[in-house]
Amino acid sequence: MMTLPAKSPAAPETRHRILDAAEVLFVEHGFEATSMRMITGAARANLAAVNYHFGSKDALIQEVFRRRLTELNRQRLAALDRLEADAGGAALKPSRIVEAYFGPALQLAADTEHGGHTFMRLLGRTYTEPNAFIRKFLAEEYAGVLERFRAALYRALPDVPREEILWRFHFMMGAMSYALAGTDGLQLFAGCFDDADPGRLMPRLMSFLLGGLRAPLPGFEQACDEQPGRAAA
Repeated sequence: MMTLPAKSPAAPETRHRILDAAEVLFVEHGFEATSMRMITGAARANLAAVNYHFGSKDALIQEVFRRRLTELNRQRLAALDRLEADAGGAALKPSRIVEAYFGPALQLAADTEHGGHTFMRLLGRTYTEPNAFIRKFLAEEYAGVLERFRAALYRALPDVPREEILWRFHFMMGAMSYALAGTDGLQLFAGCFDDADPGRLMPRLMSFLLGGLRAPLPGFEQACDEQPGRAAA
């Protein structure tokens, strides 16, 4: 039986506590190892409240992502819309497209007061750990956004094979995901490493991403062009 009525003033607060607790625990322990009991304990809620607000653990996981991804992707599309409006029909600079996509994510990662940094660590961990259910959900959430940004990059880089653009975007996504997942990997190379300020991550990572985008093409692009059935750039 539900313990929270539909009009209860405590309902929104309880819902946010559950989402916040789940977000932190998923980062610390992963999705499979985090139990509903752990979540309800950290959120000071009961299982009935979780069932009332979300219905299942899978639905809870989806909402953990959706509550921040919706706004993140809105910001990305708004930034791209502004760039395209200012360009007046001309192709955009590739660097501006990259900034419009990755900039909002890096700004969110710098937010240590409202959970943005924790969420981006979770998102980075998700990219590096296989989970078919979550990856399918994220693919659906990102579909429209990625389509817009791919089209903008194709138009901005008409002389670069589309396959190469996709690979570079894939590498950029991987670099961001690894960086946002935490500095544990960096500790392996640097030993004691104290400079983990998320506010300094954005300029460092953006410089790296833009460098990758501008790198010379590999020597086999001609072979790619000659593959039958390959889409024209």
